[in-house]
Amino acid sequence: MRVCSIIIAIFIVLLAENNQLNSADETIDLNDLIQQGRKFIEENFEENFLNVLDDSPEIEEFFKKLQSALAGEYVIDLIALKDTAKSALPYLDSYEETKPYADWLRARLDYFEVASELKLIIPPPKPEEVKPPQISNPPAEVQRKIWQKYINKTSEPENAKPYVSRLKPIFLSEKVPQELVWIAEVESGFKPQARSPVGAVGMFQFMPETAKRFGLSTFPIDERTNPEKSARAAAKYLRALSSKFNDWRLAIAANNVGEGRVQRLLEKTNKKDLDSIATKLPAETQMYVPKVEAAILKREGVKLSELPLMVQK
Repeated sequence: MRVCSIIIAIFIVLLAENNQLNSADETIDLNDLIQQGRKFIEENFEENFLNVLDDSPEIEEFFKKLQSALAGEYVIDLIALKDTAKSALPYLDSYEETKPYADWLRARLDYFEVASELKLIIPPPKPEEVKPPQISNPPAEVQRKIWQKYINKTSEPENAKPYVSRLKPIFLSEKVPQELVWIAEVESGFKPQARSPVGAVGMFQFMPETAKRFGLSTFPIDERTNPEKSARAAAKYLRALSSKFNDWRLAIAANNVGEGRVQRLLEKTNKKDLDSIATKLPAETQMYVPKVEAAILKREGVKLSELPLMVQK
C-alpha cells in the first residue's frame, strides 16, 4: 500500500501538471514535475500512510494521545498510555504497512516503564494544600539514575549486532565518538525501516528537512532507511550540534527536539547546561537524553561526559 500511494501520488501530480501545461501550450519540464511530485509526497505522505489505520480508530487515537504526551512537559503523563501501547503492538505488527510504526513504538516502550518509576519519587501533595497540587518533573540527575538502573537490566537489541561494527567506523570518519552509534538503540532499536507518526524515518529517525540538510535523499529512494548513509548523516548532524553547544548532553537534546528549541530555552533562562533546563523540555526529550546516556554507559562502559567533542583522525 505504501508503494502504491507513492506511485498514485506521483501520477496524479504529473497528470495534473501535464494537463495544465498542455492547455497553455507550454513545454513540459520533467525536472519541475519531479520536484512538484516530491514536494507533494513529502507534504502528504504521513497523512496517506495513516489512512491504513482507518479501520482501527482506537489505535489512531492512541497515537494522537501519545504524540501529545511526548510533546508535553510532564513525563508522568505517559503512564496512562502504557497498557494501550502494549496492546497496540500486535496490531501494528500484523500489517506490512504499519510494521515501521511498530518498530518505532517498540523502541519507546521503556518510556512508559521509567515514567512509572519516576512517579514513585515525586513528593505527594501536602494535605493542607487547598489548590490542586502542582505537578513537577524529577530533576535531570534523578532521571539519569532511574534510566541507568533500568538499562542495566536490559540486553542490547538483537538488531544491533549486524550494525554496530559497520557503523562505528562511519562515526569515526566524521570525527564523532563511535560510542554515539548507540543513539540508534534509543531512536529505533536499530530498525532501518522504523517510522514515527510525524514522519521521522530510519535507524536515526530523520525528518525530511534535516535529512536533506545532511545529504540524504528522500525521493525517489528514501536514503533514511539506508543504515550506512543515515549513520553518516547522523554523525555529521551530531558534529554540527556539538560544535554549536560544546556539550554532548545539549547536543543530544537538540538532536531530539531541535537546536532552535534548546538554544531559545538556554537564552531565556540564561543557563549553559542541560540539567538547568531539562525539566522544561518536552517529555520525550527528558526521556531521550538520559536513555542515550544510560545506553552508552551500559554498552560501552563510558560516560557521555567523558566523550571528546571531536575525535582526531
